[in-house]
Amino acid sequence: MSIPQTHKVILIEENSQSLDVLKYVDVPAPQIESGNDVIIKNKYAGVNFIEAYFRSGLYPSEKPYTLGREAAGVVAAVGKDVTRFKVGDNVVYLAGKTFAQYTKIPDSYITVTKLAADISEEGLITEAGAQLQGLTALSLVEEGYTVKKGDKILVWAAAGGVGKLLTQLVKRKGGIVLAVASSDAKLAEAKALGADYLINSKTDDVVAKVKEYTDGKGVEASYDSIGKDTFDTTFDSLRRKGTFVSFGNASGAVPPLSIQKLATKNIKIIRTTLFNYVTEQEEYDHYGNELKELIASGELKIDVSKVYPLEDYKEATAALEGRKTTGKLVLSIPQ
Repeated sequence: MSIPQTHKVILIEENSQSLDVLKYVDVPAPQIESGNDVIIKNKYAGVNFIEAYFRSGLYPSEKPYTLGREAAGVVAAVGKDVTRFKVGDNVVYLAGKTFAQYTKIPDSYITVTKLAADISEEGLITEAGAQLQGLTALSLVEEGYTVKKGDKILVWAAAGGVGKLLTQLVKRKGGIVLAVASSDAKLAEAKALGADYLINSKTDDVVAKVKEYTDGKGVEASYDSIGKDTFDTTFDSLRRKGTFVSFGNASGAVPPLSIQKLATKNIKIIRTTLFNYVTEQEEYDHYGNELKELIASGELKIDVSKVYPLEDYKEATAALEGRKTTGKLVLSIPQ
């Protein structure tokens, strides 16, 4: 399989909240330069909030910077020393620069999983949309806060990609889900996945509802992907000795806080990122294999709500950042 000299990508050359800095352009395609290089021809790539953080500058990056953090595709070329993969292998992986027709990774890269040779297009779409959010949700319920039977858990953005997975996984562990979303339609989707209590963030007093549903005690833990706008609400919703799990910045970064605030209820707080949970091969294998089994068995439903062409990424992220979506968005990469 020959690699062209140029390929299509989505990149930024400067930071801005504006979507206008997103460019769909031709750039030099990656080429085999060492014996350990692996080049993947991407077919589908998952859309995530993290791209908005790189675009805005909340997360630093070199410039120009090609966006994307997960994809599914086929191995297009390998260096002479590569034994782990061969041309034609179907793979799904976590890496940077996946909003592109081709992505190069080293053979030693750990966050790559081989897929079946006969996997369907639908299967590739599901895998591309499952990796970042699926591994995030699994690590959150195991390590961010270890959910126990009977725990009452507050799940923000419960109809979003991670929120839907958290709802299913908390229920699987015997927890009780208090789902928060911005519309009754979104809450209906969370309920269909097992959410026990529904809270509309637009019309309800979230803290009051939490207290109502927990006999005034608050929740054992809250999984908060919203950030700045929900920090105080999450804190006030926790019970004594509760755990605040912060894993996103959809509304902006949480401002600095005094550690003394935690002493008011002996609160534990953790700020997580997936890549610090899958740094070692055995860690990635643990969560990756569990995700693969849960998807295959049907225990975990991956809701890919829409597939956009790569060139329409601006439209996709506008919908995501505007909180107009449910489930997962995926990009189709031109072949």
